[in-house]
Amino acid sequence: MTYCVGLLLNRGMVFMSDTRTNAGIDNISVVTKLRTWNVPGDRFICLMSAGNLATTQSTISLLEERGLAPHQRTPTLLTQPSMFQTAKLVGETLREVISYTNEPGSEGGSRFLGSFILGGQIKGGRPRLFMIYPEGNFIEAGPDNPFFQIGEHKYGRPILVRTYEPEMALEDAVKLLLVSFDSTIKSNLSVGLPIDLQLYETDRLEGGHRQRFDDRDPYYRQISEGWGDALKSAFDQLPPFNAAPAKA
Repeated sequence: MTYCVGLLLNRGMVFMSDTRTNAGIDNISVVTKLRTWNVPGDRFICLMSAGNLATTQSTISLLEERGLAPHQRTPTLLTQPSMFQTAKLVGETLREVISYTNEPGSEGGSRFLGSFILGGQIKGGRPRLFMIYPEGNFIEAGPDNPFFQIGEHKYGRPILVRTYEPEMALEDAVKLLLVSFDSTIKSNLSVGLPIDLQLYETDRLEGGHRQRFDDRDPYYRQISEGWGDALKSAFDQLPPFNAAPAKA
């Protein structure tokens, strides 16, 4: 399992993903699930994945290679005229990989599924954010659904719903997502550190700040411990419950 979030703001986008992958409780490793492609002045693309690791990695490999000789290879993600066409390409490639991985009539096909969050901006267009399903179809973020989560999302969703504002600074969005991830990591062993972060500023057309947080990172530790203390303080300030006296 995994946890990835893409967040759309007025000032840009924030992408965050954990790195844990496991094939059982005794086979846990770290794998990057956040990939970026960049042509300064023309486009920036970020892709995050969840699901079967072989499926998602095969999809990314196809997007990058597509049968060309090594000296001719230009990732097909970098040749699309719009972010919509880029999302369509990712969806079609994912569906293709799943179709040849799963045998016809197989009941175990769900083991080989995957999904993606795709975000970025191409010159002449606005920043756009998509969630791409195993079937190859996709939906786009907007004012009513400004963020997407894939993987183990239920524990980290409440803080996003309660706190997100489209006008918030990218730095505040990072703080918000770290709280969301910390809540998820403490609730589910299948999500774990390190956490990968990628920022993108609207109309910059190249990647922004990139960072990895592990358990030694002082800012992550400050957020984790501070959020726990803040929750305890807020709980203590709530009015006490008084049971009504029993009637005779």
